[in-house]
Amino acid sequence: MKSMVMILLVLLGFVSAPVRASDRPNIVHIVADDLGWKDVGFNGATDLRTPNIDALAAGGAKFTQFYVQPMCTPTRAALLTGRYPFRYGLQTIVIPGPADYGLDTEEWLLPQCLKDAGYGTAIIGKWHLGHADKKYWPRQRGFDYQYGAVIGELDYFTHSDAGVVHWFRNNEPVQEEGYTTQLIGEEAVRFIESQDPSSPFYLYLTFNAPHTPYQAPKEYVDRFKSIEDPTRRTYAAMISCLDDEIGRVIAALDAKGLRGNTLVIFHSDNGGTRNAMFAGQMSDLSKIKIPCDNGPYRGGKGSLFEGGCRVAACANWPGRIKPQAVNGLIHAVDLYPTLASLAGASTAKCKPLDGVNVWTSIAEGKPSPRTEVVYNVEPFRGAVRQGDWKLIWSALIPASVELYNLADDPYETKNLASGHPERVADMQARLNALGGEAAKPLALIYVARVGLAHGKPRLATGESSGEFVTDEHGPSITDEGVGELERH
Repeated sequence: MKSMVMILLVLLGFVSAPVRASDRPNIVHIVADDLGWKDVGFNGATDLRTPNIDALAAGGAKFTQFYVQPMCTPTRAALLTGRYPFRYGLQTIVIPGPADYGLDTEEWLLPQCLKDAGYGTAIIGKWHLGHADKKYWPRQRGFDYQYGAVIGELDYFTHSDAGVVHWFRNNEPVQEEGYTTQLIGEEAVRFIESQDPSSPFYLYLTFNAPHTPYQAPKEYVDRFKSIEDPTRRTYAAMISCLDDEIGRVIAALDAKGLRGNTLVIFHSDNGGTRNAMFAGQMSDLSKIKIPCDNGPYRGGKGSLFEGGCRVAACANWPGRIKPQAVNGLIHAVDLYPTLASLAGASTAKCKPLDGVNVWTSIAEGKPSPRTEVVYNVEPFRGAVRQGDWKLIWSALIPASVELYNLADDPYETKNLASGHPERVADMQARLNALGGEAAKPLALIYVARVGLAHGKPRLATGESSGEFVTDEHGPSITDEGVGELERH
């Protein structure tokens, strides 16, 4: 009778099926920042080189339909909660520098889940899920060890924003010299070297490259003298340094004898920036060509088009993931239940997950259990994919509706909405239903509160704040508004 009850609990998801300790992998979860879909060799980059990332893709699963949210904070929240960010108010933009809110402390995060299962947990790199109050910081959210920045954007050499250093180790400020990408890589190597091979670990390795400001060491820039455009040259240098540091991390795993039992996941947090208003406040991009390349995909960071949400991604675990292209739908929310299952960790403390276990798709290329992707749900816009069909709905006046068949038109060139009114209505009904489940966007609440205090409504976006304007897919900011909130 007891065994029957246990089987029932496993099937219902209240407890995890037992996993042998020898089968539980170490997990190195690498996230790049604002990386263009085509800015890696395995997706066709020709003017820059990413041999270490390409080796991971060649020896494992190369994802062709890996989805994230269109901006940084929402994606990071999604992968650490297993839940879409509209459920807890982080669906709209990133957390601005002056903001006092963060990821809801009632959410049970992936590092907490894995820690309960006996994993050591560390974040090395960027956080950006709340910085004004330490209750939102990584050490308070399940990470045993923390190193790096808690904000979204900083100078690569001074580790500062507006003259304030934002570099920490275990909640304490750190004053040190060095280029952030290399410092993050060096710290990851030290962490791996310190691990007990008998105890599994989860390393959330979150580089801030190649996010703005576009900065790189001279020796890396000199590698790309053949690139004529100076910003693209620096951007390529940033990615080359990122790739070198990832190579060092993999070499450290090899040297420690851990590579055979370590799952490595790599992806970007959103598509590459194509619109200057989403690039951040530390650089004047008005006189340069934005360097990111999303290949044939339309749009970029901040957009609900594929270029904003479909990103470069791969996974590698020698002997456990078959080298292959994985064509099934996978979203960042799926990483939580997938990794928890591999770790033998219970998700009983989680709120209802949007993610599904996609391990057989990753490891063996089997059909993905995911049939729907929710790109985002905001008061003024939303997008959802069901099978091959994708609807983008802007509810602002003038309202717009776009329907694409991504199997026939992955680059979103032909709006089919007028020819499929019933499908449009059904998908709009789905977005409306999800909107009914959504929490109010914390960013809009914050902006309204601060804006009213100063007699002027504002909307924050990118990594900063600015005037409220709209385009065909919703609110954004003007360059003139960048940093305005911080000046009040």
